[in-house]
Amino acid sequence: MKFATYQDGSRDGQLVLVSRDLTMAHYPSDIANRLQQVLDDWGYLAPALRDLYDSLNAGRLRNAFAFEPSQCLAPLPRAYQWVSTSSYPGHAELLRKAYASDPSPPSENGCASALAQHGSGDHFFGPHAPIVCPTQGDAIDFEAGLTVITDDIAMHSSPEQALEKIRLITLVNDVRLQTLPSTDAQTQHFAHIQSKLATAFAPVAVTVDELGEAWNDARVQLPLQCTWNTRKVGMCDAACDMPLHFGHVLAQLCKTRALRAGSIVGSGPVSNFGVERDGRMDWPKGYSAIVQKRAMEILQDGKATTEFMQCGDTIHIEMRGRDGLSIFGAIAQEVVAPPQLPPKKARS
Repeated sequence: MKFATYQDGSRDGQLVLVSRDLTMAHYPSDIANRLQQVLDDWGYLAPALRDLYDSLNAGRLRNAFAFEPSQCLAPLPRAYQWVSTSSYPGHAELLRKAYASDPSPPSENGCASALAQHGSGDHFFGPHAPIVCPTQGDAIDFEAGLTVITDDIAMHSSPEQALEKIRLITLVNDVRLQTLPSTDAQTQHFAHIQSKLATAFAPVAVTVDELGEAWNDARVQLPLQCTWNTRKVGMCDAACDMPLHFGHVLAQLCKTRALRAGSIVGSGPVSNFGVERDGRMDWPKGYSAIVQKRAMEILQDGKATTEFMQCGDTIHIEMRGRDGLSIFGAIAQEVVAPPQLPPKKARS
């Protein structure tokens, strides 16, 4: 099944069911109005929604309408929990080599553990929402990755048990201000929160079965396409360099407490390891974050030359299936200047 959330003036929007080819949609209001409702009662509501979804794909719903991604909020406009992980060690290794930073976390059962950071889940952006630039000097970076949305997962769940609780998958642009964290002792404790702008998601979240053969070994075996200012900069393979699959990552999060339905867990920016060619390192599949590109330049040429995003820049993030069709729809955002604040009134 494929789900989206339309703007309706409320914080949580209106649930819509979207056809497999992303052309048609339907309001399943007789079953549920919000995606969180579906996640809270998946076992009861999902079968009825599946029947409706099959009818939508077969063209049997009279009140179906054309799907319009520009009307979408994030599939879950706000969530009880949002965790971003570093599931691609190639990303951390690249930055560590370029900037001589601390080593990666200790290994567990032969695989590096994924770092995890809680983010702000009270307000997510839709796929076409602008990226508001606080100031021109904040080094805005896109971070393109995958996310899973869960059902309830019990504490101490195994990777296999956690995997069974993945209900939906979608794409994310976890926008970051790379000039932070601050070195100012008065503000550095807020730097992680301040460095993350509101996170944007693809218009559609899909059940695992919609990925077909591309969902293999609990990984999405497809390239993630990133186009910056109309230039394709990334076609990173989302599976080949992900040592811990999503079940492992969820099991790590559940070691000491349960996860509740509607938790969103991200992979971090997709990254592939470089290859050595003629004595130089090369990254033929490109990058999913500008900081990756700058690290590549440092390792190749001794200095970074690619600038971060500026006002007027655009970023397009999408994943297509083996049939060439978009699976989640596209994240398509533009960096814009902040709105002008009204002048302060003089005190009388």
